[in-house]
Amino acid sequence: RAVFERYTEEGGGWIGFHESGYNDKDTHWPWFVYFMGGGVFYCNNWPPQPAKVVADRPGHPVTKNLPLTWTAPASEWYQWNPSPRLNKNIDVLLSLSADNYPLGIKDIINFGDFPVVWTNRRYRMIYLNMGHGDEIYTDATQKLLVINALKWVLSADKQGDPFKK
Repeated sequence: RAVFERYTEEGGGWIGFHESGYNDKDTHWPWFVYFMGGGVFYCNNWPPQPAKVVADRPGHPVTKNLPLTWTAPASEWYQWNPSPRLNKNIDVLLSLSADNYPLGIKDIINFGDFPVVWTNRRYRMIYLNMGHGDEIYTDATQKLLVINALKWVLSADKQGDPFKK
């Protein structure tokens, strides 16, 4: 934990998918909760289902050339409490549309703010809620999202814009 904290505090990049960001009241790592935006796991849909995704920040390098909305392949979607959006250091890039509610069959989510991709401005990090299975890689839009996220994390540009010349 200390090595990871030091690595990111010193500017090291991190891209997290799905369960890599999981934390709850029993995590006992306050720094990681802060790193992830201050929210802890609240609930999830089950079984994995496709969902409509909405771009909150279409001008960000990670969302470059993505549609404003699309249907993402089936995933188990995590909801956080409080929403990471409430943290001034968090930049929410993509959210699930409220059109998805109710979401789930066995475990159902009926309401709430639902960020699914965000960055923490204090770190070179991005979290993507997608990734419960390999279906994330079957969709061209999500492939572009992953490529853009990797470029952004690895970019030498201070703003993380890999497309700047």
